[in-house]
Amino acid sequence: MPEVRVVGEEVESKVMSLRDAIKLAVELEVDLVEISPKAEPPVCKLIDYKKYVYQVKQKQKEIKSKSVKTIVKEIRFGPNTDEHDYNFKKNHAVSFLNDGFKVKAFVFFKGRTIIFKEKGEILLLRFAQELEELAKVESLPKLEGKRMIMMLAPKAKKK
Repeated sequence: MPEVRVVGEEVESKVMSLRDAIKLAVELEVDLVEISPKAEPPVCKLIDYKKYVYQVKQKQKEIKSKSVKTIVKEIRFGPNTDEHDYNFKKNHAVSFLNDGFKVKAFVFFKGRTIIFKEKGEILLLRFAQELEELAKVESLPKLEGKRMIMMLAPKAKKK
């Protein structure tokens, strides 16, 4: 008959046959759960399994609620964005950064406007320079397909 080491809150750790361990679990109205099968002899714990599963779910839920969720807001420019539109979008970026969101600014090149790559890069660098008091640049402008992308993250607020 295989033997197991039984541990639990109501029981002191002891080695017994599997049949006796199951009997003990039935008497105490709990479940016999194998927690270390590779040990010699295998270790089983006397617990209320449904209660244990519930507690694990609650812990995971609590950890998830405490984790910080980063939200990325996007701001789209064209390579020939004029001053009024630029300022309007910059003001949106300022409000996003003040609310603690990351900002993904990108210049979208449509059709033949890809020849204005330098204009797009200059626009994004100017954008980063004007927002340097509120944000730090996470990634400099880089061309990915038909988009030139730059990431900005809010600077930590001083208390």
